Amino acid sequence: MSSTSDSSGFSNAPRNDASSTRTQTPDGVADEHVAGGPVRQHAGDARTGPTEHPAGHPSWDRWHEEMADWTGRSRIVLTPVAAPSILGLFGFAAATAMVSTWMAGWYGTAATPLTLWPFAFTAGGVAQLLAGMWCYRARDGLGTAMHGIWGSFWLGFGILTLLAQTGVHPPLALATDPAMAWWFIVLAVITAFGMLAALADNLMLFATLAALAVGSAFAAVGYYGGGSWAFTTAGWVLFGSACAATYVAGSMMLAGSFGRTILPTGKLSKDANLPGRRPMHPIEYPEGMPGSRVGQ
Repeated sequence: MSSTSDSSGFSNAPRNDASSTRTQTPDGVADEHVAGGPVRQHAGDARTGPTEHPAGHPSWDRWHEEMADWTGRSRIVLTPVAAPSILGLFGFAAATAMVSTWMAGWYGTAATPLTLWPFAFTAGGVAQLLAGMWCYRARDGLGTAMHGIWGSFWLGFGILTLLAQTGVHPPLALATDPAMAWWFIVLAVITAFGMLAALADNLMLFATLAALAVGSAFAAVGYYGGGSWAFTTAGWVLFGSACAATYVAGSMMLAGSFGRTILPTGKLSKDANLPGRRPMHPIEYPEGMPGSRVGQ
């Protein structure tokens, strides 16, 4: 017979049955191990206390005592970071806006790619890839995937443009190129998955990734021989994605600076969409010790 208490601060009363052992799991549910296997029993949580006994019961008082002892001895070390997607979305928006407007025919000469590649390489590639790696630290799988894949693409685009300008690779042109078409097909599919995942975050990010996926699909059509209309359409749609990304990044930056919503982004929480309201509340123990949250 044994009685244990884990880091969640719950205790388990001893059982008279010497063949069983009760342990406490981190989710506040007791596991009773008997000969036939574990039997799950609810034991309450850190806010409400034990659920199997009413207030005033001895186990309730013991729970509060152990909770106070646990929080008094806890040590939490945090290494918070600013939202990495602020940098990632701004970098994406800058590179995409410049290249998409060239693709749409708003400007450009034969020498334009030589001017574009350094900025696409650094802003769209390096900055986004760094943001994607920091999204790991923020435990943001969506940001990791989107910034990681598009940062890698812009790095590759910059290198390919440089090789073309130095004569190592044929000059880049908005013309039939099946290899480039397949790149954009792959990017469209990956971005479409990110678009669906963004529905759990906010509608503006969903719109950003939706436009990006559609624009990539049109670029794939163009590179497969669809004609100039496909490149022009892709340029316009991708520019719309860049504008939406700028809005989302600006909204995140302002919210981080002012501690409240300034530009709504269509989050699922009503308060997060009202200017002046706090988009989120910190997770804390009753004594005020800060916790950490998932995502950005």
